[in-house]
Amino acid sequence: MRRVADAVGITPMAIYRHYPNREAMLDAVADAVSGELAEQWGRRDDEPDLERRILGLLNDFLDFALGRPHLYALVMIERRAGTRTFPADYAAGRSPSFAPMLRAVEDGMAKGFLREGDPAELAMTFAATGLGLAQLYLGGRIDLSEKDFRQLCRRSVFTVLDGARAHGPDSTTR
Repeated sequence: MRRVADAVGITPMAIYRHYPNREAMLDAVADAVSGELAEQWGRRDDEPDLERRILGLLNDFLDFALGRPHLYALVMIERRAGTRTFPADYAAGRSPSFAPMLRAVEDGMAKGFLREGDPAELAMTFAATGLGLAQLYLGGRIDLSEKDFRQLCRRSVFTVLDGARAHGPDSTTR
């Protein structure tokens, strides 16, 4: 709390006028960041090309994860009381940062580009691909330059996308 207070130019005790404890302050930060991400990533909704839209969301996510790793961990990884969970909250659109990917998948299914299925589950598969690779990279388990890492992520998302494309009348049974 002292470092936060120093960073914003107030006394440590002044923080407690706004937040009862450290967890409440971190929850407020996580909620604010999630809202910012939802607004930023939601701008991709107008992209008519689904591949470009999904890759744009991947790039936005990687910019966040690699550019602000501590906030990324707070928002996407750390356990916090009351966080939204998959499948119920995510499928209902209650996760601000997940909603843009969910909308992209729903649009792709509605237009016949993606095979029919559970849009929240497929959106989670796209998201988990980026999240998992980012975790490995940030944890030092992937030894690539950032440029090469981003290319790995792109190829991985294309692999998922290729498997999710509508291929014909029996594509829902694949």
